[in-house]
Amino acid sequence: MGEALPNATYSNIQHLPVHGRTSTGKNTPHTACAEAAGLLSPAHIRIVREALFHPGTGMVLVASSPHFKIYHSLMYILGINAAFHDSAAALVKDGRIIAAAEEERFTHIKHGKRPVPFTTWELPFHAIDFCLKTAGITMKDVDRIAYSFDPEGVSDASVYEEEGYDDVMMPSKVYNGWDTIFLNYIRKAPEQLRDGYPHHLQKRLAHAGDLSSKWEFVNHHISHAASAFFPSPFAEAAVLTIDGRGEKATTGYFLGKGNTLEQLATVDMPHSLGMLYEKITTYLGFLHSSDEYKVMALASYGKPVYLEDFRSIIHVGENGQYTIDDFDPEQWWGQGRRKDDPFEQLHHDIAHSLQKALEETVLKLVQWLYDQTGSENLCMAGGVALNCVMNAVIRDHGPFRNVWVQPAAGDAGTALGAGQWLDAQLHAQAGGERYTQPMEHVYWGPEYTDDEIEQFMIWAKTPYKRLYNVAKETAAILAQDKIIAWYQGRMEFGPRSLGARSILASPISPEMQARLNDIKDREDFRPVAPVVREEDAPEWFENAHVSPFMLFVYPVNDDKADRIPAVRHTDGTARVQTVNAGQHPLYHELLSEFKALTGVPVLVNTSFNTRGEPIVCSPRDAIECFWTSPFDALIINSFILEK
Repeated sequence: MGEALPNATYSNIQHLPVHGRTSTGKNTPHTACAEAAGLLSPAHIRIVREALFHPGTGMVLVASSPHFKIYHSLMYILGINAAFHDSAAALVKDGRIIAAAEEERFTHIKHGKRPVPFTTWELPFHAIDFCLKTAGITMKDVDRIAYSFDPEGVSDASVYEEEGYDDVMMPSKVYNGWDTIFLNYIRKAPEQLRDGYPHHLQKRLAHAGDLSSKWEFVNHHISHAASAFFPSPFAEAAVLTIDGRGEKATTGYFLGKGNTLEQLATVDMPHSLGMLYEKITTYLGFLHSSDEYKVMALASYGKPVYLEDFRSIIHVGENGQYTIDDFDPEQWWGQGRRKDDPFEQLHHDIAHSLQKALEETVLKLVQWLYDQTGSENLCMAGGVALNCVMNAVIRDHGPFRNVWVQPAAGDAGTALGAGQWLDAQLHAQAGGERYTQPMEHVYWGPEYTDDEIEQFMIWAKTPYKRLYNVAKETAAILAQDKIIAWYQGRMEFGPRSLGARSILASPISPEMQARLNDIKDREDFRPVAPVVREEDAPEWFENAHVSPFMLFVYPVNDDKADRIPAVRHTDGTARVQTVNAGQHPLYHELLSEFKALTGVPVLVNTSFNTRGEPIVCSPRDAIECFWTSPFDALIINSFILEK
């Protein structure tokens, strides 16, 4: 651009108040664009008119002669979740999501890691690398980093002593050594990201420089709340976050308006609905912080025999508060189930009673939140918000007219929430136009071109054919009651397969649910879910309209129950995904073609993985899973592999 701006001008500019920054370098949310005059000579106005990006600040100078405005632009903000589990990364820029993915998809370790203190150092390096690759940048180009846990928020509460991680090297009642490890790992995360990356990822992660100056620790429940509100379709909403725990909070109440998020109250440890659900998950022989969704499915086979037991320990008070008494399930019901033990009616009834107690309690909490905010809209996040049966109860029996749940409601979503919260703090004006964009789909992960996939299949000597009408030819296979693996476009962000990495089948045969559970080596009681064209949803599912993320159950309409028995759970409901042509055109077209052949605009959609494995990510993952599982075909972009 010719001559550079004088250093004195840079110095003056750096001390002007800009979006989110003052001369001291501290955040000042919602400040207006700084406007300066007289700092440039006429000779430099031409440079400014060309829009000069000031290196290292994320600022762009824009001419408005004889003055110019300074505002942040082109600012990449990286969100990271790594404190507990579901490690993930998300990249946002100017209010928009660029990329988001969970670490498990790259490492093949379910949930990325276990939520124990000695794994806290493990950052989602592969997910971070993917985000940077998508944007075409390196770590050095990232302007700010938001980590979704604030270690300073744990100063007066232990994280792990309640979990039973006793330090055998220290006398009892002495400071908990596990907390020291846990918190120090988090505080040292900037250095770990700078120096601890795997060798094969150095292309984008090496030479990052000083990351601590770019780093922001964001409160865990604020991160959840931001992930729920900022990508929601609402300009104003009440926000509820419920999970196991954050720094101290286990439940959070917020009010979102425009570009602001106000915290109203929290419920703190040791009182946690998420921890209660985890305790019963363990008692029933499942893996806690992982298999809670199985308890929800098991609940449909039970009765509320033990509901009064749970009511006796859960106490809902005023101001959104609740307490939960400590208890030992084995003193109530005997020895807990062990993995691979048969299920008894006792287990079904405990799961059912727990589920009902959760629903009752959360209905009281959302009523308090409604009374405080008067909003018609509710946004939710946190691991408990993945409970689609509870979500349906809130939708049908709660006070809010509209309910939206973050599709990555678990801890993975806090990577996105932390990034969006910091982005809005730095750039959005409190009373200004909505800064962030609604999250209409979840396709923020990796994708591969036909050329990349074909080259890999040739290299691997894998037989394949090209399809010339993917939707029509795939629908014909499905109409023959065959089971296919479906790999199309960018991978989903969050725990649900929603048409990018899915196993698809016809819902018409009553045996299909059992066939799929056998193929995936899943427990027999596990249901499978339907995907339906959005425009056909009300005809097949009671009061179903828009439900793109499979986060609510709906009753199957009585006159359709015999048409789609494979997706109708024992309680008569189904966990529905709707899809329209704008969200995933090929997926929608496939449903249209299947409807043309069978009269049914519904397919079974379950995750493209096998037991204990994360959802597939790369073409290699997809092809390996296909050849080691009894699927009939793999539809991968424009190609088909058959057995």
